[in-house]
Amino acid sequence: MKNSKVAIIGCGNIGISILQGLLKEQSLPAENITATRRNIGELASMKDSGVSLLSDNIEAVNRSGLIIIAVKPYNIVSVLEELKDHLNPDHHLLISVTAGVTINKIQEIIGTKIPVFRAMPNIAASVCKSVTCICHSGVKAKDIESVKQLFDIIGTTITIDEDLMESATILGACGIAYVLRFIRAMIQGGIQIGFDASSASLIVNQTVKGAAELLIEGHQHPEFEIDKVTTPKGCTIVGLNEMEHNGFSSSLIKGLVASFDKIEK
Repeated sequence: MKNSKVAIIGCGNIGISILQGLLKEQSLPAENITATRRNIGELASMKDSGVSLLSDNIEAVNRSGLIIIAVKPYNIVSVLEELKDHLNPDHHLLISVTAGVTINKIQEIIGTKIPVFRAMPNIAASVCKSVTCICHSGVKAKDIESVKQLFDIIGTTITIDEDLMESATILGACGIAYVLRFIRAMIQGGIQIGFDASSASLIVNQTVKGAAELLIEGHQHPEFEIDKVTTPKGCTIVGLNEMEHNGFSSSLIKGLVASFDKIEK
């Protein structure tokens, strides 16, 4: 990746998260990255990073090979229309992280044989802990490897069918908000039972991190690890049962489905 040149078109929250992750890992030289935003002043925090900061999307494309489109869904058509005459199928790969816009739609707009990917990272990209789902259609193996290598810098990458991309958006991208809300609730509970906010945050954050690592390294179902903690008549099972009586799992599932229904519309 050290020789790759990357443009991030539209550095909002997800674009900046990707940019921060690429800079943190340092697998890609900062001078090989170009980031754009309509109001370039909003990228002022990046001015000493070595990244080229532009408001000109066309110039960014002309400087780069891997093009990440990170604009809002309602802006992507106009941005692609602006760029389409400057995309070269022998030089560019186009990667959209815009939710809900299909590969066919993108190809219809740009009207060229540019290799097109969709990718769905999350904001943990900024600390290189994202999970990024990618999909593609009719691209070369070397292009798939280039895109995978790029997103592996900022976390874990998996390839999925395009018809699962909306589900990936809910589970991986929206999902980080659901996990953060769960963490917030645990911290609030920790304060209620006696900890100060700082100590509660430290305990909860590390507990959540530890739980995730148990599952990642052990390749076990969550219930396998839960069974180790739930002793007969113990405080853990009482707490779990109380949460379930109040709809803990069902409310989370309903929230996921409600988000999915929204994105499907």
